[in-house]
Amino acid sequence: MNFYIASSFSNIETVRIVSGRLKNLGFHHTYDWTQNERGATIDQLREIGQKEKDAIMEADFIVVLLPAGKGSHIEFGIALGQNKTIYLHSPNGEVDHFETTSTFYHLPGVEKCTGTIEELIDAIYEAETVVST
Repeated sequence: MNFYIASSFSNIETVRIVSGRLKNLGFHHTYDWTQNERGATIDQLREIGQKEKDAIMEADFIVVLLPAGKGSHIEFGIALGQNKTIYLHSPNGEVDHFETTSTFYHLPGVEKCTGTIEELIDAIYEAETVVST
């Protein structure tokens, strides 16, 4: 199973942890944007954006780690439009607080996960290994 992780630059270490754990479980990361520097030109932004879009299209599911920025929410929208499962990790449950939630967080196909990264990994592993067998 292929996955992609969307999040903000402030979560790079958490993205790397989640990616490593999922890869150790046999999943394939379609594109690791944490290896990039921030784009400094429009051409670089275009190239990075295309790689990220292609990776989302190639993924069987995506993981969105909150807090996430505007790019992550665009990636969320691409995945939602492609009917991919989205694992939305909200460590403190902000996805269920009316002041901080989004209408799109509550649509079918969005699996809200609160708590620790280990709980997130367990939920993904359980759901995706059942799907793939």
